[in-house]
Amino acid sequence: MLNVETIDLFYGASHALRRVSIAAEIGKVTCVLGRNGVGKTSLLRAIFGLQSIRSGRIMWDGEDIAGLKPHERARKGLAIVPQGRDIFPRLTVYENMLTGFAPLAKPLRTIPEEIYQLFPVLKSMLNRRGGDLSGGQQQQLAIARALITRPRLLILDEPTEGIQPSIIKDIERVIKLLAARGDMAILLVEQYLDFAQELADTIVVMERGEVVMNGPKASLDAERMRRYLTV
Repeated sequence: MLNVETIDLFYGASHALRRVSIAAEIGKVTCVLGRNGVGKTSLLRAIFGLQSIRSGRIMWDGEDIAGLKPHERARKGLAIVPQGRDIFPRLTVYENMLTGFAPLAKPLRTIPEEIYQLFPVLKSMLNRRGGDLSGGQQQQLAIARALITRPRLLILDEPTEGIQPSIIKDIERVIKLLAARGDMAILLVEQYLDFAQELADTIVVMERGEVVMNGPKASLDAERMRRYLTV
């Protein structure tokens, strides 16, 4: 289980996260909602060690991992699908997936057949360059690469951004299947309430670097959430 406990994060003099606390449990989906610029991506960067926190704790399986480097967190079972996907455009689909081997011990450096069951389109595109794929196909590749690391915490940063509706439904299906397996926690950052409500067990709403709503999906006022998401 992930427990982020009252963390503060600064960019220079700018106070980006203000005593933010969230949790993500194995077998459940926690969704962080908020408009652009409220601190959602900063929160994910803090969890994965891409940005240092000023105070607070980031607990994973009872251990404070706030002092660990990103690759050390990856070896402990954290994986991130970043906003914008960050696939390697000149590498093939197959080569992009092989980069998921980095945190794994040698005996585990295989591509599970499940990857092709979840994303059948990738099997037919193994030799195509990543940069030649559509945005939706790149998103599927980025999720597949993260799953190859055998994560126990899967972090997805706005996976629906710029994606056609048919592939959004495919991604929704995959997230539901992964949560139902009961062997990983899923932390999802989104702007779209409808997508979040379809998937989330717990919803966290952020505003100006702070958590303003947090609880089981059924306990939160949908109209109040929409007001926080309206530009």
